[in-house]
Amino acid sequence: MGENVKKVVLAYSGGLDTSVILKWLIETYDCEVITFSADIGQEDELDQVKEKAFKTGASKVYIDDLKEIFVEDFVFPVFRANAIYEGKYLLGTSLARPLIAKRQMEIAGLEGADAVSHGATGKGNDQVRFELSYFAIDPHIRIIAPWREWDLTSRTALMAFAEKHGIPVPTTPAKPYSTDRNLLHISYEGGILEDPWKTPDENMFTLSVSPKNAPDKPEVIDITFEKGNPTAINGEILTPANLLKNLNVLGGCHGIGRTDIVENRFVGMKSRGVYETPGGTILRDAHMAVESITMDREVMHLRDSLIPKYSEMIYYGFWFTPEMKLLQDMIDKTQENVSGIVRLELYKGNCTVMGRKSEKSIYSVDFATFEDDKVFSQKDAEGFIRLNALRLRIQKLLNL
Repeated sequence: MGENVKKVVLAYSGGLDTSVILKWLIETYDCEVITFSADIGQEDELDQVKEKAFKTGASKVYIDDLKEIFVEDFVFPVFRANAIYEGKYLLGTSLARPLIAKRQMEIAGLEGADAVSHGATGKGNDQVRFELSYFAIDPHIRIIAPWREWDLTSRTALMAFAEKHGIPVPTTPAKPYSTDRNLLHISYEGGILEDPWKTPDENMFTLSVSPKNAPDKPEVIDITFEKGNPTAINGEILTPANLLKNLNVLGGCHGIGRTDIVENRFVGMKSRGVYETPGGTILRDAHMAVESITMDREVMHLRDSLIPKYSEMIYYGFWFTPEMKLLQDMIDKTQENVSGIVRLELYKGNCTVMGRKSEKSIYSVDFATFEDDKVFSQKDAEGFIRLNALRLRIQKLLNL
């Protein structure tokens, strides 16, 4: 089956799936397996991940801190677009996959590996996200997707395999769902959440308190933006990763950022997912507020018209594509004047814009005021309306 595979780089989390895959690859392909784990803010004990990988049979272990790269090069560009999938999902998992795949392929090149492998199932989106990225980087790469090959067709079978080979696993009956975490969000799916009528247990949530239990006193914060990117909280300049981490804490304390949705997967089925994205929720609201006073109307409307497609491309896994680069270049061009400060109130699950200001503001009190002004002739509106009504009047006259 695997006579031509000598060395594989496996995207490895240390969880049930990838732990079993590591051992399965060695047994099935009789090959050397190098594991790669990306630290993108999942808060795992990475020393334990390293130890577990070696014990399970890895010949070499890479653990790379990619938190700053993740936020600066993947999260921030997408938030410059206010991207959101199906009106609810802030793309937390979708954004992590191309970064992991890119670094995985770099390691494959460094190590002279002839194949890469991942733990995504044949039913989900992640297999597409990983593999489109692999092929965009190396059109000839060999990909091993165990979920599409083996006969371990359920979590129960995986746990039995792990027990047989002495592999410790984190999944227990008390936590019968899968999670994915990074600096942008935590997702929960599968298991008890597969029934879309069933309410998630409050004990499931990690990043946020229930809005019911959030503080009775609101908290007001200022976020500073430069060219569409957040740079400071309450005047304190922070690195991209630290800024998002701080916003997660602030939002989580006030119960902000929970979403329970049934989304449309790329492969065709619907899937129920529960997400916590406290920092991202605050960031999107704040960014839209600073745009409201700094971005031209027609530029904004044109950009906004493209965001459903842009968000869909990210969700589907088309990060390393010509159309993605084209859209991102356009979006970044719109952000040249998106600088300023936004004031927000955080309170019991709500993030409310209290004020916004910018040296690049194109909001003019002189023009917008309802008081006396000397720059706008209200009489001009009559001709403006009559010209816009001309085709409507002609159509009605024809009908008569």
